[in-house]
Amino acid sequence: MSDLMDTYIENRHLVQPNHTNNYDVAHGGNVLKWMDVVGALSAMRCAETTCVTARMEQVNFVQPVPRGDTALIQAYAYETGRTSVRIRIKAYREDPQTGDRELTTESHFVYVAIDDNLDPTPVPDLTVSTDEGEELQRDAREDIEDLYNGN
Repeated sequence: MSDLMDTYIENRHLVQPNHTNNYDVAHGGNVLKWMDVVGALSAMRCAETTCVTARMEQVNFVQPVPRGDTALIQAYAYETGRTSVRIRIKAYREDPQTGDRELTTESHFVYVAIDDNLDPTPVPDLTVSTDEGEELQRDAREDIEDLYNGN
């Protein structure tokens, strides 16, 4: 059994010139790649096995991440199916000197656990044992409901 807080992962990427587009901000493809990697790590921690990306529910680019800032990626599992793990992923622009941050990108990804033969394999149930975990799970579920309801 996996606990939500055990699946919470953060990673940072300093946005270098090779990560940027013509506007000197992080290319959206790079941001998605960083989100997918951190999301997969969170899913694997939850599933306790290799996971592959099955779906991105929707990706919302709120604002860019300028060159020289840090892209902070946060991910955690908030729900499991029989062989799948739902991950809430957010990216922030973070000033590397002050730590000030602003939301830049957000999404929900679905990963599928696979075995050595690349076949889907069952995942453990997800538990929530802290107030912080309950709040994260509630926020993710409310957000996905809003997404499906067009809000």
